[in-house]
This record gives sequence, structure tokens and C-alpha cells, in this order.
Amino acid sequence: MAESAAAVEVGVGTGRFAAPLGIKTGVEPAGAMAELARLRGIDVIRGVAERLPLEDASFDLVMMITTICFLDNVSAAFSEAHRVLMAGGHLLVGFLDRGSELGKHYDEKKAGNVFYTAATFRSSEEVLNHLKKAGFRDPAFVQTIFESPGGMTEVAPVRSGWGEGLFVVARGRKPSAA
Repeated sequence: MAESAAAVEVGVGTGRFAAPLGIKTGVEPAGAMAELARLRGIDVIRGVAERLPLEDASFDLVMMITTICFLDNVSAAFSEAHRVLMAGGHLLVGFLDRGSELGKHYDEKKAGNVFYTAATFRSSEEVLNHLKKAGFRDPAFVQTIFESPGGMTEVAPVRSGWGEGLFVVARGRKPSAA
């Protein structure tokens, strides 16, 4: 990512993704997670995705990685992302696709997993609908992790689309001003 780009990770957590990507700003509601992100050099603002404490049109990129499964209102979060993006900016959303075979397995087993017991996994179709509803254009999806992550011995390939891979990244673009 270019240093001049203004980017924010919403649901930055510990900064595990933002820090290596050079994203210097994050939004996080959990105090302990925010402190860990600060140790990684992230400027963390306390807040939630559905009511971002950020100025209108202030970022080129909004990123949410494994965040939407913990949101109360995905539509509100995507609308907020749209609001804080500059014209032509992008929203990137990484998530476990409930519609894939592995996603269905994770959804069935989440009650026994300390990280996912409170999660509501979404399908790629749901994410696409939320993107469109919030006003994003030119949606694009890529997917990866095609076998149980516990059995992986190599880096998984990345393919376009959705429906086969457990992990999907969706991109939507805020239209440029008319």
C-alpha cells in the first residue's frame, strides 16, 4: 500500500493485519485489543463499525478483516464505511464464507470455539447485498483456503469468485463524484 494513501482498519483488534500492511489508523471497541494494536504502532480510536468516530470522506481505504461476523448491523457498518470513504475509495472485507463447505462446517462447530461462539458467519451473497445496499459499485471477490486449515502444508492459492474457499475478500468502490 502506498504511504500516501489514507487507510483505516475497522475492527483492528491487535493490529495483526494493519501493521504489516502499513495501515496506521484503526477503530476498535475492545480496550485490551486496542492496547496491543498501539504496541504495533497503530493509532487506535475507540468506536464501533456501525457508528464510526471518523470524519466524512477522510479515507481512501476502509478495511474490515474477520470483523463482520461480530457486528450487530452489517448494513449500518457498510454505510458508515461508505460515509468515511473519499469518492473512488474502496472497502475491503475479509470474512469466513458461510456459503462454502468449510464455512458450513465452521458455522456448525462454532459453539465449541472460544473465538467464534459469538460469531454470525455471513455468506458471500449476503456481503454482496450489503455492499450494493450501502452504495458500493464494481464488487469483486477472491477466495482462498480450500481445505481444512489444520491440514494445510502449503500457502493456499487465491482464486476469483466465491463458493469454494473458506476465506473470501470482497471489494467495493465508492463511486466518484458525478
